Amino acid sequence: MNIEPCKAMETAFNKKLSAIDAQSVALNLAFGPVVFQCVRIAWKSGLLASLEQVDGLSVEELAAGHDLSAYAISVLLESCLSANVVSLKDGKYALAKVGHFVLHDEMTQVNFNFVQDICYRGLFELEASLRQEKPLGLRALGDWPTLYHGLTQFPEPQRSSWFAFDHFYSDAAFAEILPLVFANRPKKLLDIGANTGKWVQRCLVHSPEVMITLVDLPHQLEVARNNLEGAGFEARVIYMPIDILDESQPFPEGQDVIWMSQFLSCFSLDKIHSIFRRAKAALAPGGRIHVLDTFWDRQKYEISAYCLINTSPYFTAIASGNSKMYRAQDYIHCAQQQNLALSEIRDGLGICHSLITFRNV
Repeated sequence: MNIEPCKAMETAFNKKLSAIDAQSVALNLAFGPVVFQCVRIAWKSGLLASLEQVDGLSVEELAAGHDLSAYAISVLLESCLSANVVSLKDGKYALAKVGHFVLHDEMTQVNFNFVQDICYRGLFELEASLRQEKPLGLRALGDWPTLYHGLTQFPEPQRSSWFAFDHFYSDAAFAEILPLVFANRPKKLLDIGANTGKWVQRCLVHSPEVMITLVDLPHQLEVARNNLEGAGFEARVIYMPIDILDESQPFPEGQDVIWMSQFLSCFSLDKIHSIFRRAKAALAPGGRIHVLDTFWDRQKYEISAYCLINTSPYFTAIASGNSKMYRAQDYIHCAQQQNLALSEIRDGLGICHSLITFRNV
């Protein structure tokens, strides 16, 4: 079992650049938010789609078919040109390869919508959030102590953008993971942080004998309950509404499997210690804890690590104020401090997930 982080990630961001290249990167950073907005508007307004239909269009030709002036279109497409989203030849714009991914790649679109609808305004409060370790940017969305307390009350498009981001990554890994979780035919499974109940539904279909307990905030469990009962899964499900932050709340005992998917990254390391402590106490003899998450230090590709690392400020400014996208070793250390032993790590699941399995010492 390889528990060492991917060596490529240790050096991926330590590139040696010439002075002019380093300055270019720095200037790209300075204007990054501007380019983001211009590309997003060019996509959402249909400009990029129009460029895909015809091999070269002038600003005037585009203005004739859109509710934007020639001036506005020129501003947007010149910014897109600077980012290789479009190309320009003889006064006519065409869609470039980067633009093709903006227009057609679901992952790119999910991330664009998440950054715009959930993160953009809230990140203005990032520095204050870092200093106070409170999600001060969350007030751009609503008045709640954490994002998770207000998730079911999100308006559109914020609600759709958040769930699309959350589900896009985890859903892709579920099919591969089900046989691993049910290899020993567990009878009792505890899902901590059940969210909308999508994983639970997959489990109930996969195993006709498992009984599943869902633990989450009360309002979030109501969403899961409605989804599960709407799909015909009234039986074999127990709902346990608690605030995970309340360390006096134990988890129900006798569990063959405890499941946490994209969950621990919502908490500080101190709280993760507490969650592992209570999870250990809830395990049946021979039980296992499975943690599915995205660890930047175990990625195969540099861009995966880049996206994960830069999701951490969202947790700081908007979600919780004191959590982040952790390294796998952070979870392992927390679990070992609670006398849980590492059984296995499986990387490369779904898009960018790893599954870490722990057992009682």
